[in-house]
Amino acid sequence: MRHVLSVLVENEPGVLSRISGLFSGRGFNLDSLNVAPVLEEGVSLMTIVTRGDQQIIEQIVKQLRKLVTVIKVTDMHHSSTVEREMALIKVNATESNRAEILRIVDIFRCKVVDVSLDELTLEVIGDHGKVEAVIALLDRFGIKEIARTGTVALRRSMQPEK
Repeated sequence: MRHVLSVLVENEPGVLSRISGLFSGRGFNLDSLNVAPVLEEGVSLMTIVTRGDQQIIEQIVKQLRKLVTVIKVTDMHHSSTVEREMALIKVNATESNRAEILRIVDIFRCKVVDVSLDELTLEVIGDHGKVEAVIALLDRFGIKEIARTGTVALRRSMQPEK
């Protein structure tokens, strides 16, 4: 099962290494990892996407909370959240299929960010499911390259903290 963990950490050298080391040392996989500073000076927010049953996720959360530089860990799985991910997708776009690709772009509210005679580069922003759906639809045209960000997530407003 896919879980999104929100981890507030002290922004100091080695934090990322310690957290990724915790995952690799215990055989847990990171699907994505996104880190950025927050409003509070010296603090960053890590959004970690991982997979596992409830027992594995509980173990990960307990291990993260033991790290000195970790301020707070929240499993967003049981919360109503706003999640976003961004992908740049370079797809083959011939004269015969360009119109169909542009219809997909329009339906999913993507942006064309680069154009050449035989390919389009698209920007897709949305939740994980939307990005996966666009990739699945474009796959038949021949995807040349993909670059994806990790997931970022915030608890929806008016949601009690768990």
